[in-house]
Amino acid sequence: MIVKPSADGILAAATAATNAIGRRGPAPVHLWNPPFCGDLDIRIARDGTWFYLGTPIGRPAMVQLFSSILKLEEGRYFLVTPGEKVGITVDDAPFVAVDFTVAGAGPDQQVSFETQVGDLVACGPEHPLRVVRAEDGEPSPYVMVRNGLEALIDRKSFYRLVEICVHETHEGAQWFGLWSGGRFFPLIPSAELP
Repeated sequence: MIVKPSADGILAAATAATNAIGRRGPAPVHLWNPPFCGDLDIRIARDGTWFYLGTPIGRPAMVQLFSSILKLEEGRYFLVTPGEKVGITVDDAPFVAVDFTVAGAGPDQQVSFETQVGDLVACGPEHPLRVVRAEDGEPSPYVMVRNGLEALIDRKSFYRLVEICVHETHEGAQWFGLWSGGRFFPLIPSAELP
């Protein structure tokens, strides 16, 4: 008999798994390879809102718990516990960077992002920043959070980031970009700026 997965079942399993490992934050989903149990009607919208059966999940603690068991495999997103894996839908990126702090300046500058679920990420070689340009030229900036899971940097934070960007030579050309964690992250060729 095949049992259809439910959000309550995944929530109970996730709670048990995180209690068993006795820690807060992301679970070690990279160590878990349970069987696929089907898809759940859970969707993460581009703005970071989590929906279940078309209704926003209003309990921040539940969203944080679900986000701690999120896994990306071969371009698909799953909620994973030691005993089961269920597919979910992600419109863009599973996280949204809603704020950041800056320490230092120039090549010694460190930019640290906070996501809508409370993850803190120090941008650098292990947590790179990238920008994707849409056909209309509109930029979509992302920072790597963990294990292939990215955060879309929200508009207000991106505008603030632009204020601390500088022009640097990168791969033989002038780029407008950001220093963080000892690395320069190019955002747009300087020649394309108005």
